Amino acid sequence: MSILHVNGRDIALDKDGYLVELGDWSEDVARALAERESIELSADHWEVLELLRQFYQEFELSPATRPLIKYTALKLGADKGNSLHLNRLFNGTPAKLAAKLAGLPKPTNCI
Repeated sequence: MSILHVNGRDIALDKDGYLVELGDWSEDVARALAERESIELSADHWEVLELLRQFYQEFELSPATRPLIKYTALKLGADKGNSLHLNRLFNGTPAKLAAKLAGLPKPTNCI
């Protein structure tokens, strides 16, 4: 387990860098997690992170890549809901990395 320091708070992370407590998530935490991954969050990133959090509220799970792509296409259109766009935003691992930055658990079927 490791600790992420954000705004004077210590945020616990599991061995893979995901939040131990989902309630610890905030936009500042997302920025700090993104910085650890060498990503500067753009409006496109935030759009997907917010969508992922909606997905989690609706289905109580983090989507794997294929459901993430389908859900993104449904909600944001085909130009954003495709593997090329999501892979570009999230360094080729959109389901795992986007879930991490959104403060959600690691998708269960992702290695």
